[in-house]
Amino acid sequence: MTKIYTKNGDMGETGLVGGKRVSKADDRIDLYGEVDELNSRIGMAVSLMAPAMFGNEIQFLHEIQSALFDLGSNLACEPGERANFKLPHLSAGLVTKLETAIDSMEKSLSPLKNFILPGGPADASALHLCRTGSRNVERKLVAFLNKTNETAPDNSVEFLNRLSDYFFTVARFVTNKQNQNEILWKPFT
Repeated sequence: MTKIYTKNGDMGETGLVGGKRVSKADDRIDLYGEVDELNSRIGMAVSLMAPAMFGNEIQFLHEIQSALFDLGSNLACEPGERANFKLPHLSAGLVTKLETAIDSMEKSLSPLKNFILPGGPADASALHLCRTGSRNVERKLVAFLNKTNETAPDNSVEFLNRLSDYFFTVARFVTNKQNQNEILWKPFT
């Protein structure tokens, strides 16, 4: 792309990867727009994290951002066209990597006996927003697949399901590593 603006969307339509024009209100556009929003939330969370303290986590979050771009490119393309464009796929190995990261961080955390309130330090709070954002993307993807009967991009549902678990755990890990206390949920009376 040589220009940031093309004027092609001035009439409320946008192009899919294969060139098909659709409304900007199309469910597919909404879905991969949510993926983009989640990616931006991750960028915000990373900007709040201290690189000296959380270098490994930041590096992995950048990998997750790239994976979300991979997912978005697949969602921006009709399933029958994906192979023609040789779009990158989410690997099952990425899901395993999320699980490994969760298991590793949980070793340093006390077991949960209560729900915790989202919050804590600013970086942990931003990671909780990533958690809720990933759940939103997951719900919208499942609803889109149910509505259209399309096949999900490889490993996408599993990835998004594990991703929200990862964000929950990394938010707890970041809070703990900064010697901050989690706030336990207590029913409001």
